[in-house]
Formats: sequence, structure tokens, C-alpha cells
Amino acid sequence: MHVMEAGLLQQAQQGDEAAMAALIARMMPAIRKGAAVCCAPGLDFEDAVQEGLIGLFAAVRGYDPARHAGFAAYAAACIRHAQRSARRRALRKKHAPLNYSVPLPEDSAAPGPEEHAIADEEVAAVLLNIRTRLSVLERRVLLASLDGAAPRQIALALGSTPKAVQNALARARRKLRSAP
Repeated sequence: MHVMEAGLLQQAQQGDEAAMAALIARMMPAIRKGAAVCCAPGLDFEDAVQEGLIGLFAAVRGYDPARHAGFAAYAAACIRHAQRSARRRALRKKHAPLNYSVPLPEDSAAPGPEEHAIADEEVAAVLLNIRTRLSVLERRVLLASLDGAAPRQIALALGSTPKAVQNALARARRKLRSAP
């Protein structure tokens, strides 16, 4: 083992993040190469890279120079083992339904029964407010306005003046805004 590599390893084992980052940078080509080979349904390239990094962390923690020849060879073996284990886990039959399923798009999901019930309750509350808080004229003006009629048209239909229609609509809006 090179002197510089041994120093980095000792620093990384003691928790030095810069030393660990340097070891990761040095081992990243081996990690990426192993990840490319280990890709499978249920284990994409990025996941395989993460598994390789986990293998490298295990190598840093478990390396003992008295028992092993060189750190680079030991780390490469740990990385390969972690990635191959992840591939075997991903290819197990119990994961097959997930590996070959097609995800549903998030935005196309139809509202469920809970959302429908909540919406129905909200509509019922608004209709109750309209019935209890507004006068007959205010209700008629509001409904005609919601149908797209202009104040002049509403006034003609109700036998009133456009100003009275505008005032009734303003009162209705004010009452509904202040409703709990």
C-alpha cells in the first residue's frame, strides 16, 4: 500500500470527511464500472452506485493491514460484493411484481371517495349559506350573475334597475365572504 493511500485510509477511519471524499474519488471508477455491470430490473445504475459506496464505507471500517494485502484490492472486493448482493436481492422472485410494474402518473389519479365526500360537504355548506344568509333578491341576482348574465339583463328579468342589481350582488358577495 502506498504511503499516501495509507495516510488517507487512517484519516478516513478516524472520521476525516476530506480523506473519505478523496478515497471515494479514487475508487469511483471501480464503483461506476461495477454498477454498469450490476444493473437489473429493480436495481438501476444510480442505486448500484450507492450500493458500491456502501461497500466502500464497509471496506474503510473493516480494513486491517495485518490481515489483508492492499486496501485498493480489498475495497474493490467489498464494492463488488455489495453490488452483486444488491443485484441478487433485486432479482428475487418476491420483487418481480414491483420490478416489472408500470407506475401510474401522479397527475392522472382520480379523486377518491374521501375527496368526493369532502367536496360534497363543502358544496352543501356553501348552498346552506346562500339559502340562510341571502335575501330572495340577492339569491336570484347571484344565481343569474353566476350564469353569466349582465346586471342590465338581470334587472330586466327581475323588473328592477341595474343599480339595484349591482347593490344586491355586492351585498351577497359581502355576506358570503364573511360567512364562517
